[in-house]
Parts: sequence; C-alpha cells; structure tokens
Amino acid sequence: MNKVTGHIFSFISRFRYHIVIILGVLIVGVFDENSFRRRMECYYQIEDLNTEIAKYEKQYQHDMERLKELKTNPDAMAKIARERYFMKADDEDIFVLSDDEQPSKGKNLYETTE
Repeated sequence: MNKVTGHIFSFISRFRYHIVIILGVLIVGVFDENSFRRRMECYYQIEDLNTEIAKYEKQYQHDMERLKELKTNPDAMAKIARERYFMKADDEDIFVLSDDEQPSKGKNLYETTE
C-alpha cells in the first residue's frame, strides 16, 4: 500500500501544474454557472430574440405607414372597411369567394343541381 500511495504522490507532485490547469478548465468549462455551454446557450437565445425584435420592428413600421395613410387619406378608411369587414356602399354588391370545399352530408358528390 505504501508503494501505491508513493507512486500517486509522486505523480501528483510531478504533474501538479498540469492537473490544476485541467481541473480549472473542467470547472470553468463544464460545471460553473458561467460555463462555455451556458454561454453558447445564451448566445443562441440572444440571436433568436434579435430576429424576433427585427420582425416586430418591421411589423411596427408597416403599421405606422398604414396609420399615417389613414390620417392623411380619407379614402383609406373606406378601403380598409371594405377589405376587412365586408362593408359596402349602397350601390355595390359583395361576392365572397372561398376555396374551402365542404362535403355535403347525404348527397352524392357527382350529382349536379341545375
């Protein structure tokens, strides 16, 4: 037993600087709360948030342009009312076209009504 412990202490005393450097890198790189892994996670999270910020800034600019148009152009409000809320003037007819096909219950799909 004495030979084994002597070899261990000999090894530790011989490579003490290397061992300390390796342990330090492991603690900082893996186990610390400011580790390299955590740093990379935060970096990718910041990238995702920056792209989200850019998306919202683009949407904000678009909305500000529409608001400016509403304030300056009196016909813009009528245009939005017609597009979004299907409002119409007295002499207009509105046709809503839909691509959704809903199967009819109990009817033959190949049957036509004329």
